[in-house]
Amino acid sequence: MSAFPPPSVRTSPSGPRPAADSDHGSGPTAAELLDFVRRTAADADLVASLPRDPEGRTWVRLDGPAGSEAWLIGWPPGTGTGWHDHAESIGAFSTAAGTLKEQSLAVRLPADGWKTLELADGVDRSRRLPAGQGRAFGRHHVHEVLNESGTEHAVSVHAYYPPLPQIRRYSRSGAVLRLEHIERPEDWQ
Repeated sequence: MSAFPPPSVRTSPSGPRPAADSDHGSGPTAAELLDFVRRTAADADLVASLPRDPEGRTWVRLDGPAGSEAWLIGWPPGTGTGWHDHAESIGAFSTAAGTLKEQSLAVRLPADGWKTLELADGVDRSRRLPAGQGRAFGRHHVHEVLNESGTEHAVSVHAYYPPLPQIRRYSRSGAVLRLEHIERPEDWQ
């Protein structure tokens, strides 16, 4: 977290932007990560091997392409991630079973130096991702992923490059987005 006082910034939508490619040497691009997660999500044996817990998400770390980090994640009915970003990492995810919903912000937020932002109207995006569908995203992509089903377990595959240095967690109340805490790899591995 920053030592700067929390700014209140009104942002404006930047419109759709393509997922950023990697500029970290020879790592995979966002398009290559998307191809990987789609192919991996189509592996029925791998998807079936994931332990499922009716109470909470489960995950297994996978080998991603070209030094990326990848995860197979199980989503019981009614679970979600909450608002977060993946810092400097680009990424992609694909639904392997069930349907996930992604809510995201179509605006590039400042990377650091803030604790509270006031979001402008029109920055919210929502998409449903049934099995076989996925998406790639660039750095600082703020989103939440949800399994809104009341009965069906969902499974997805995620990949990030470079491997996640941190995840910033946010709370949201209307137009106000607030940085709540920062997780490091040792918090989830």
